[in-house]
Amino acid sequence: MNNQQGYLIIDVGTGNVRVAVATIDGEILGIARADLQNVKDSDYPDSLYFDPGDLWIQIQQLARLSLAQAPEIHIEGITATSQREGIVLIDKEGKSLIGLPNIDHRGRQWENLLADKKEVYQLTGRFPNSLFSAYKLIGIEKKKTEIWNKVATFLSISDWVEYKMSGVIHYEHSQASETLLYDVAQKNWSDRLCNLFNINPKLLPKLTPSGTILGKVLKSEAEAIQISADAKVVVGGADTQLAVISTQPCANDIVIVSGTTTPIIKLTDSYITDHLQRTWTNRHTDENSFILETNAGVTGLNYQRLKEIFYPTEDYDIIEKELAELKDFQCVASLGSLLADEETPLTKGGFIFNVPVSHQLTRASFVWATLWDIACSINENYKSLCEVTTHEADYIWACGGGVQSPLLRQFLANLIGKKIKINTDYRQASVIGGVYICNKALGFAALNSSILAETVPKNIEQYQQRYAEWKQTRAVFKQTFC
Repeated sequence: MNNQQGYLIIDVGTGNVRVAVATIDGEILGIARADLQNVKDSDYPDSLYFDPGDLWIQIQQLARLSLAQAPEIHIEGITATSQREGIVLIDKEGKSLIGLPNIDHRGRQWENLLADKKEVYQLTGRFPNSLFSAYKLIGIEKKKTEIWNKVATFLSISDWVEYKMSGVIHYEHSQASETLLYDVAQKNWSDRLCNLFNINPKLLPKLTPSGTILGKVLKSEAEAIQISADAKVVVGGADTQLAVISTQPCANDIVIVSGTTTPIIKLTDSYITDHLQRTWTNRHTDENSFILETNAGVTGLNYQRLKEIFYPTEDYDIIEKELAELKDFQCVASLGSLLADEETPLTKGGFIFNVPVSHQLTRASFVWATLWDIACSINENYKSLCEVTTHEADYIWACGGGVQSPLLRQFLANLIGKKIKINTDYRQASVIGGVYICNKALGFAALNSSILAETVPKNIEQYQQRYAEWKQTRAVFKQTFC
């Protein structure tokens, strides 16, 4: 007997795929994850792709694993979220041709063909580069004509997941913001942008708001993962937007979303751009809101990789214990994070420490320097955001696995000079955001979020010298390698 009502939430991130089972009250009963299997494409420098068929098999397997952890659940709804900028190309028969993740840059060599980048920024809210979907399409057209000639449409990865579950082709607005083919202020596809990028508007699917019920899950998919064929497929959205929803912020709040990358988000009810073109402006998942963003880059990925090197078998509590025991801070890091004020990103990074190597230099020293680099980079991007818009509240929300470190939260509070607040479900923020969306779509009560921790600034002055050392270290790497 299935006694609990809940949802299946599929999240395809930059580094991994996870499928979660959550109740309508937001309790996560089961979760399974695996690495996303990207493959290098030898036809382009700095390009990756994935096989959509392999990813779908992976998603089905993870769904069965997570559902096995919650045998009493009745799945009322299914939704998806995913990395932004990633797409899947579809042919006329509905077959998935190729998947292009957000970190695919196959369009880089054609970036400078665009004459008026300022116009694109004004329409799309982001400075155009090969991160975004339009350039991925151009890369396919230029070098993979055997695929391009078959393309009938393309979808964001989360919209593709929902298509596979429901059979309905659509594109959600927060994901459409990442294509360079969508007028963010006007909330629609843009013929002008299609013309600038020489993309046929007929390739663009219909736009569908987040929270739309697409219909019942396909019988074949329900049988494959062993859920009720009455489950509804609900449109989700981009992973950053769903993570923001989980904090339940007020208008004009700022949210740090600390995952593989670290967006710093300001919620706004109007379309704001930066005359210096440093920020992104995106559609949120509701009817009228926008999010204004700077991004510190692959901060979380750096921390994860260094944990695998220095603490491969230990949990995060051991790391925090060793960090707390440090008495002397032996090194400073610069690990390729992004700053909104810099025109070119760092492509080389590392640690600087005194030689000969001190006996006081430990594995915790390198992790401390990594967290400090993350905090300083977030602070720099926060300051850039505040040059574009005001932020008067004395707090900032934070969510995502990266802020599970109390030390990182303390660094942020000290540098920014504001309280850092996290909710109880901050580590699974995009999953909880999916619960909020499904509850609203299917008529269940909204969740009651509660604050887990609030970090107050302290000892601010003693960190100023360390901040200056970090800036000097970053300048050394930039002057040497850029």
